[in-house]
Amino acid sequence: MQEILSGLRVLDLSWGIAGPLTGMLLCDHGADVIRIEPPGGDPMADIGRCKLGYKTWQRGKRSIELDLKNPEDLDVFMTLAAHADILVEGFSIGVTERLGIDYETLREINPRLIYASIDGYRDTSHRERPTYDLLVSARMGLQWEHRSWPETSIYRMSKAPDPYPDFEVDRNSQQGPPRDGPIVAGVPTASLGAFYTAMTTICAALYVREDTGRGQHIQTSMMQGSIFATQAVWQRAEHYDKPGFATWIYGQKAPKGHFKCADGRWIHNWVPNPRFMLNAAEGDTLNSSPDFSLHDDPDRLGTGAEETFVVTYYNEQIAEKVVKFDSAEWVKAGAIADIPLQLVRTPEEGLTDPVYMDYGAVREVEDPELGTIRQAGRFIEFQSTPTEPRGIAPFPNQHGEEIRAEAARLAAAGNPTVPATATAPAPAAPLDGVRVVDFGLAVAGPYGTQMLGDLGADVIKVNAFHDAYWLRNHIAFTCNRSKRSLCVDLKNPKGYEVIRSLIGTTDAVQHNMRYEATKRLGVDYESLKAIKPDLIYCHTMGFVPGPRENLPGNEQTGACLAGVEYEDGGIANGGRPIWNMTMFGDTGTGLLSAIGILNALYHRKRTGEGQFLRTSIVNAQLLTASHILARPDGSGIDRPRIDGMQQGFSALYGLYRTADRWLALAALTEAEWNKLKAALPQASLDDDRFASPELRTANDADLRARLEGILREKSAADWFTMLDGAGVPCEISDETMGQRVHDDPEIAKLGLTARFDHPFAGKFDQVGLAYEMSETPGRIEHGPIVLGNGTTDLLGELGYSNSEIEKLADDNVIGTWSPGEPLPEGPRHVMGASKAAKQAAKAE
Repeated sequence: MQEILSGLRVLDLSWGIAGPLTGMLLCDHGADVIRIEPPGGDPMADIGRCKLGYKTWQRGKRSIELDLKNPEDLDVFMTLAAHADILVEGFSIGVTERLGIDYETLREINPRLIYASIDGYRDTSHRERPTYDLLVSARMGLQWEHRSWPETSIYRMSKAPDPYPDFEVDRNSQQGPPRDGPIVAGVPTASLGAFYTAMTTICAALYVREDTGRGQHIQTSMMQGSIFATQAVWQRAEHYDKPGFATWIYGQKAPKGHFKCADGRWIHNWVPNPRFMLNAAEGDTLNSSPDFSLHDDPDRLGTGAEETFVVTYYNEQIAEKVVKFDSAEWVKAGAIADIPLQLVRTPEEGLTDPVYMDYGAVREVEDPELGTIRQAGRFIEFQSTPTEPRGIAPFPNQHGEEIRAEAARLAAAGNPTVPATATAPAPAAPLDGVRVVDFGLAVAGPYGTQMLGDLGADVIKVNAFHDAYWLRNHIAFTCNRSKRSLCVDLKNPKGYEVIRSLIGTTDAVQHNMRYEATKRLGVDYESLKAIKPDLIYCHTMGFVPGPRENLPGNEQTGACLAGVEYEDGGIANGGRPIWNMTMFGDTGTGLLSAIGILNALYHRKRTGEGQFLRTSIVNAQLLTASHILARPDGSGIDRPRIDGMQQGFSALYGLYRTADRWLALAALTEAEWNKLKAALPQASLDDDRFASPELRTANDADLRARLEGILREKSAADWFTMLDGAGVPCEISDETMGQRVHDDPEIAKLGLTARFDHPFAGKFDQVGLAYEMSETPGRIEHGPIVLGNGTTDLLGELGYSNSEIEKLADDNVIGTWSPGEPLPEGPRHVMGASKAAKQAAKAE
């Protein structure tokens, strides 16, 4: 079987993280990716996370070194570009124009070329700023959002005071280091955001090209990637204090379910279940089937901000019980009791999990420098077009002669036949005419279909009556725009008939239920394929197939098992696990599902064949930590790690407290180090202990202490002016960026903020599109859904008469809502209520 992107040629002119990751996934899915390096090699190859990360992110590619300022090499490049399908570049703004390889130039010789640009800040006032992940995260305020704010993110965004200012929670009960201020994540969040937006839009452009015959220019950046990561926290609502809207979940004060066990290991029980945890640990042995009459405690906590009191109250009690038993006992008990609870593992434990190896989520390769290593493997499974990562990372210019010979043959054959004009008009949005049905729950399922909706798909969100409460929560607002809500009782035969009619008009289905539940509901792949043989069906899971696949899973349990909570918390250096509130766990899973569906749509466009595909939260978390490698015995390979206080990876790549604010400093190259020495003569950095990179690493603690003492003496603004003026990469970590983002004209011009009038939240702002597509731009036509807001129109489109729709509503088979009606509460309030009750509600 051919892989899903077989036959495509990609030119990868990127470095760092986002671009190489994009090239990796294209290569994993079957494309021929040619990595083009400058003379002397990739400037990031031996720096920071790239040193090991490139072993994964460059795998399977072919490599050539080209000097694009040399006419002969430029000719080779132009020949390759004339025959390429996709180009990924990471140059600063203006560089491609100076080199003569910009989009406008290349599309003249290859109108089919999809040209993806990933830079630091796009063409904004920030465009000249340095683009280390640490510094972009600082300038964009991301470091302040990783653990949110005492008043919760929603109150913070509205500049509202803490609703419970007198309620203080012990720092040791809160997650993160026991200090105020921003924190550094162990994973490259800004770069991951840029990767996901680039990859998703490239796949959308490929789908469009099958009809139009033309490529287009895709643009994103690390700035956009940073903001993209704040989907759940950078929401601003006029009615932020409406009951049920703000949550304790995205608040700093509330403990987050991390508990230390008798063996010193950490577990994460999310969402905390006091009833099970307290009763199970009541005796001298851990009981996975306890007598719940011993303690009359809740088994699930509410989401409102006021629940902070309840969460804190139970946290101390549960902690006292958990520490009585080893972590393995707790994990076993949680599995038996069907409780979402997992061990906070090291990334190396994740990479040596035999279940992951058996499934292909982890792969083992022979690296010529490191020997036998484990790395993240396949991220999306396609049933009809199986894809597997192939090969290892090439040496610089390893395939130079081979690729030059290919270019010579192509040049001799002449340019490929390409249409001078479009073969079909470009649609208004990439997925115009595509219908997607979303049976998803919480965030991991619905987020991917939201991305498809932003790309123009008609997304139908299938809701149950009880979803009325959930859809008023700001977390639900994160993943339910650009959709229409169909409220239907799937267990009612008449409701199932509605679904059967809908599936007959559907291109793709997505859900994240346990698969056995879909069989009971009759919405499994085989059942729906019988209705629509060319259906694309995506199942996103909590865990990969295997012993855990039917356990309850979520973003947090996936982060535990893949080692992300361990890495983000700096546990190796004395820190504690942390659930990072900007991580690409649930959202990353959704984005992987969107990428998979887009690739499947592309494949169906060419072959007429639909298919089943799946991914999981664990896959997304393994991708998040894909810069980490392990040996088969579980031992690690030395890599940069953050410190236990989460201030950075080293003295020369981290955060410093100044006299007033926090400053991020990045001096990773020898040139940057020399500039820092010259800028800070008072620090006496011209010391034998710091004379080489190896010595600076060996004496890192002393170097950090010296810099901390100096940088405390002046304000962040003073230090920024001095260091930036001397060419030292640095940024002030911006604590108010989130509060300003929705009013920033540059952000608005990029489409990075979206504004709606919502019947529950009032005037509502949230993160918008993190990309631009030159021919088929994305669009956000609908704000977050209200339960049943699309039911009437949709059933009309499916051929139901008005009287039939009214009858289904009267019988509580469906729920409907229209603007001006009271907000739905459930099947007995407007939703599915009698005709007379609805008329009375409208009259009021």
